[in-house]
Amino acid sequence: MENILSVAIGAAIGLMGVVFGSWFTARRQDRMWLREQKLKAGTAFNTAVVQLLDHLKETRLGDDGPGADELVNRMQEARSTLYLLCADPTVELAAALARRVWTTRPTDGRDDRRAEFRETLNLLRRFTHQLRREIAES
Repeated sequence: MENILSVAIGAAIGLMGVVFGSWFTARRQDRMWLREQKLKAGTAFNTAVVQLLDHLKETRLGDDGPGADELVNRMQEARSTLYLLCADPTVELAAALARRVWTTRPTDGRDDRRAEFRETLNLLRRFTHQLRREIAES
């Protein structure tokens, strides 16, 4: 009887170890997947924003048709993914950056517009740092 009891206790401990190990592995894989998705969305968002800003140095949105529209669509898609996956501080910076991009006007050599453009780039840097911090913490 003692042998059966010790075998049962050993089996129960082994089963608990398997359950805990499976849970831990699944949780780690979920975190890795989430980090990867945040990274992909952040990269797509940053790329689209930078390309749009380069484009908007010379012209306004809607002035050149499909070229800017494609960049806007890519930015919006990436931003939607960020909204679904990221924490509020990151989402708020993404929203502020998108609003800022919508109002970007060609610099036309004007100092005030160059200053606005630099502020937009600073906001892009802040967003990138916030996203990097969030990914590192997850």
